[in-house]
Parts: sequence; structure tokens; C-alpha cells
Amino acid sequence: MSKLPFELLLALRYLRPKRTFVSIITLISIVGVALGVAVLIIVISVMSGFDHDLRDKILGFNAHLKVYAEGTTIQDYGPVMKTVAANKNVRGVAPFVLGQVLVETQPSGKSTDQSSLTSAPWLRGVDINTESSVSLLPSSIKYGETNLAIALAGHGVLIGKDFASGMKLFIGDKISIYSPADLKRMRQAHANESILPEDYTVTGVFDVGYYDFDANVIVVSLDNAQDLYDLDNHVHGLMVMLNDPYNAFAVSHELTNALGTNFYVSNWMDENATILDALAVEKNMMFYLLFFIVLVAALCILSAQITFVVQKTREIGMLKALGASKLQISGIFLSQSAIIGVLGVLAGFGLGLLAVSYRNEFLEFMRWATGFQLFPESIYGFNKLPAIIDFHDIAIICGLSFCICILGGVLPAFRAGRLKPVEALRYE
Repeated sequence: MSKLPFELLLALRYLRPKRTFVSIITLISIVGVALGVAVLIIVISVMSGFDHDLRDKILGFNAHLKVYAEGTTIQDYGPVMKTVAANKNVRGVAPFVLGQVLVETQPSGKSTDQSSLTSAPWLRGVDINTESSVSLLPSSIKYGETNLAIALAGHGVLIGKDFASGMKLFIGDKISIYSPADLKRMRQAHANESILPEDYTVTGVFDVGYYDFDANVIVVSLDNAQDLYDLDNHVHGLMVMLNDPYNAFAVSHELTNALGTNFYVSNWMDENATILDALAVEKNMMFYLLFFIVLVAALCILSAQITFVVQKTREIGMLKALGASKLQISGIFLSQSAIIGVLGVLAGFGLGLLAVSYRNEFLEFMRWATGFQLFPESIYGFNKLPAIIDFHDIAIICGLSFCICILGGVLPAFRAGRLKPVEALRYE
């Protein structure tokens, strides 16, 4: 004798594969649930990976907080740095100069293209003594001189991997940098005067893993940046790294109160609010839209169960005549829906985890097979498809999918439970 309830035993018996239309619908229902769960797991994991990696890339090259002087540059930034560093939540602080410049390449023998190229990247001036406390730049130099102090000595410049590729630059190449101050002097100069730009040597190439930074930022020493912008000993602001980046709002208020009304503090969440909010909205919308796949599978379960109740009307009448209650009859068909849901959810869970684990290998295979780049770095900003398997999200997906499958069998189960024995046995 089996120890399983007879409702579950009958449900398993009725679900045995048979060459009937109902069995085909049941199989389609399981496949539909599996695909719905798998697609949801894949998409939500990728979206979570995007959000996580984007935050890491932003925080790896940019600071958690930035301190600015109201309407001007920071003149005597030493005491300001001490005030900021005195906060117990601050891990590091460094001065910076940041602005857009015009860059012109000087062709060398290493490149087959002898024509000069121009671009307008963002120039960042960094303090070689404190930069390591606020960014991952020193550890992100992949080619050339990896020591930040040596790389930025004299007129050395660090460029991003994608900037180097786009501008056809190599280690040791020369570039001319036109600052806004140079362009202003050119406009004011007389016809017989010439304003020459500063020439810099490419000493290193960094790769922070985020296309927007690797393609649009170049780095020079703080002294050179101050010269380019005619700042004397002033800086544009201070970069601040916190022990907990998600405590940025509270710390920004503390620093604002400590520094006074002549300064204001911006945080990384506000600076990147547009893209972070867009990712959150997109993740939620993808979840709601793709969940309709599971709803379609639930409708297949509903259709199969309705057909099954009609086919088993005679058996239902016999069970009721033998003393089966309404609840027991309903339990048989609800058990069928539950079994379909469990099989579909488990299959989708396994398929989803497998697809997430080998996502980049699949993209590489598709690129090799079709010749198309399905995940271009220039558009998405990442050199690999990010993904994070968040078991909290997966539990919600699997739990809701199972509940939807159960609900798909409620109406047929209720209909079967209400059948009267006399009416059901008329089919005998």
C-alpha cells in the first residue's frame, strides 16, 4: 500500500504519458511554464548584473561624493581636505581637475594611418599621492607604465583602452591637447601670433571595464591640469570615498554642515540617477511583461484540466458514488496542476541557471556562427554580459509561477467537485 494520499495517486496516474490530445496539452503546459520561468530568471539575472556592475564601474572610477565651492574653484584645498577627512565615514579624499579638452594626434611610424585625428575627451587631473584612495585608476593601467607617479611625470598622459583604439594611439605616441584657455587665447590673439598647444606623451593605457570611461577620459597630473586650465594652485573640487557608498546621502549632509554654505556636496546616486532609475524601471517592466509567458502556460493548464474533467466525468461519478467528498475530487485536479507546476518550475529553474552560467559562451558562439556582435560594448558599456543570480528574485519568480499554475486548475477542480454522482454516471 502506498502512503501517498489517494488524490495524489490518482493525479499521478492520470498524468502518465498517453497518446491523447490531453497529454500533448499537458506536455505543452509543462514546457510553457519551464520557458516562462527560465526566461524570467535569465532576464532578471542579467538586469541585476547590469545594475550591480554599472554601480561598481561608476564607483571604481568616480568617487562616492564630490565637494565643490559655490560658483568658483576651491582655492586653498588643504584645510578643506582635512575637514572632509575628519568625518569618520570618509575613507579617502583627493583633489581633482575635470573638464573637456580638444585632442589632436600626431601620427607615428607605429600606425599605418598617417593622418591626424581629433577628439574631445574629458581630461582629469589627479594627485598621484592621493588618487589611489579614491579610485581604481592606479590598478587599472593595463599597458605601458603601471606606476602612476612615473606615468604622469613630466607631460605624460594616460588614456583609456577604447580611446586608444579609436584614435589609433600606441605607447610613446604624442598628442596635442588644446584646453579651453588655449582656445580662448587663440580667439584673442592677433593675426601674426600663434598659440601652440601642449604636447603630451602617451605613457599608459587603462581599462576600467566601462566603455564610457575607457573611450572618453584621459588622465594627466594635477599640476599639468592646473596649467591647462590656468588654475594656479586651485582645483575644481575634491573626490571623496566612503566606507559605505550607500551612506552617501547622510554623509553629504554632514559634510555640508561641516564645510559651511560656501561649499556644496554632490553624491554618486544623484549624478547617475537617470541611468540607475532607468535600469530599475526596465527591470520591473521586463518582469511584468515576461510574466505573461507564465500566464499563457497557466491558460494551457486550464484548458487541459477542463478537457480532462470532461473526459473523466464517468470516473468522477463512480468515485463520488463510492463516498469520495467534493474536496477530495477537487484535490485530484488541483494535485495535477501542482505536479505540472512543480515539473515546469524545476525545469525552468535548471534551464535558467544553465543559460545564465554559460551566457557569454553562447554569445561568443552566436558571434562566431552569425558574424554579428549581439552584445556590442560600444552600446552597452560592458565587454561581457553581466549577470547576478539573486536567489531572492529567483524564489519570487518560482513561487509566483507555481501559484499561477495552481490557480490555473482551480476552476476545473471546482467544477469537478460539484458534479453529482447521478449526472456523472449518465455517461456510463
